[in-house]
Amino acid sequence: MSEDLTRSTEFAGHNRISTQALTSLAKVAAADVLAVAPAQVRVTWHDDAGDLALSISSAMGAPSLTEVRRNPGRTAQSGGSILARATAAKARILDQLEYLSGSQVSRVDVRISGLITRSDGRVL
Repeated sequence: MSEDLTRSTEFAGHNRISTQALTSLAKVAAADVLAVAPAQVRVTWHDDAGDLALSISSAMGAPSLTEVRRNPGRTAQSGGSILARATAAKARILDQLEYLSGSQVSRVDVRISGLITRSDGRVL
């Protein structure tokens, strides 16, 4: 009688991440990418034809207008226009969220609700 001695690395059962945990993770990922505190980020989840879609409304860190006037290249150094940075943020947030949670997200919508000027130069 031959016995299969290899053990499966898979176990019966389910692994689930709660909506609250996904929401917290999305807030932290978005805050990191948008250079703001997590408290500045609002997150909602939606059904996207059976897939999971994320909507984010948040302020974004940005250099002050005084700094931009003093150093015209500062806008390019910070990642470009607000629209360009928000567009790039969608992909970065999606990548971080999927990598950290293992969940598949179909889309990320970002709405910039305000700007927070930063003096430390940290911008997307």
